[in-house]
Amino acid sequence: MFYRLSGTYHTSYEADRKLWKIPTDRWLVIALLILALLAPLYVSPLYLGSYVLPWVIWSAAALSLTLLMGLAGQLHFGFAAVMAIGAYASIHLVRAGVPFELALLLSGLISAVIGAVFGGAALRVKGLYLVMATLAMQYLIDWVVVNVPAISGGAHATLRTPAVSFLFFPVESLAARYWLALGWAVLLTVFFMNVKRTSFGRALVAIRDKDFAAAVIGVDPFKTKLMAFFTSSFMGGVTGAILAFCFYRAVTPEQFGFNVSIQLVAMVLVGGLGSVIGSWLGAGFVLLAPIFLTNLVSGLAAAGWVPVSQNFLSHLPLMIYGAMIIGFLLLEPLGLAKIYDNIRKYFLVWPFRHARS
Repeated sequence: MFYRLSGTYHTSYEADRKLWKIPTDRWLVIALLILALLAPLYVSPLYLGSYVLPWVIWSAAALSLTLLMGLAGQLHFGFAAVMAIGAYASIHLVRAGVPFELALLLSGLISAVIGAVFGGAALRVKGLYLVMATLAMQYLIDWVVVNVPAISGGAHATLRTPAVSFLFFPVESLAARYWLALGWAVLLTVFFMNVKRTSFGRALVAIRDKDFAAAVIGVDPFKTKLMAFFTSSFMGGVTGAILAFCFYRAVTPEQFGFNVSIQLVAMVLVGGLGSVIGSWLGAGFVLLAPIFLTNLVSGLAAAGWVPVSQNFLSHLPLMIYGAMIIGFLLLEPLGLAKIYDNIRKYFLVWPFRHARS
């Protein structure tokens, strides 16, 4: 009975604007943050490096894209190219002697400028035409990365990340790389939770709902959309740099292809547009569900429960994965975040049933 609004009284506007109006929500977030910080102490290195670390980084990438797609309502099918710009720019900047902290900011700024240029060129279109414009960015960046040896070293070259330190702490051990990625993901989470309450966030929502109506009430559509592309691309560029230094540690052009952009869009849609927790849930589902399904199918095949045809086994996890995505979207079109919100609201009034919706 402790998860209740009863007994929570707001006597000021500041109290009413709190992020977590229910004390239990606040303590739950603190507990999750402590568990995340202490993960290297109780999670094996295999699971930390193979599952938890990529989940944290891709959640940050999903949050970056959610700002553009969820709040501003601008479709982007070339976000992997934005991350590629940040990854390659950060590696070359560090190799040129730039401190890693400054290289992260500069790589984000380079990604933001290029992303804003493409976004600015596409601001006069919307819908499928905007999708085609962002696809053009994806394929153009892919072509430049592959065909300019000064950037990637060639189509089949691997660009290794140099040893770096962040705030005088070496980013070499798995725990150090995990904490750096977690810090960036937490920073983006806090930013996203607060940006909705700013004038910039409200302008993004107005543009998303109806851009010409937003112009009538004084919101500049061109400036707001351009700032959305700039901010989202900056966060995506820094995330790409952290992905390169903390997880991949060796970058190839194939790691930022069009399929990665589709995965990022799937993370945002499955998790829930414009939702913070949806970005985390969507990234976890899209990233980890195929791995768990593959292991499950392999275990069932070893036990003789499914046919042992290699071709069938290789496609069965993807079939189940696709069916799960369709099922989730049919069950709740607003994504996993809405399912979580329904469960949360149920416990707000439990054991009563009259306010389940």
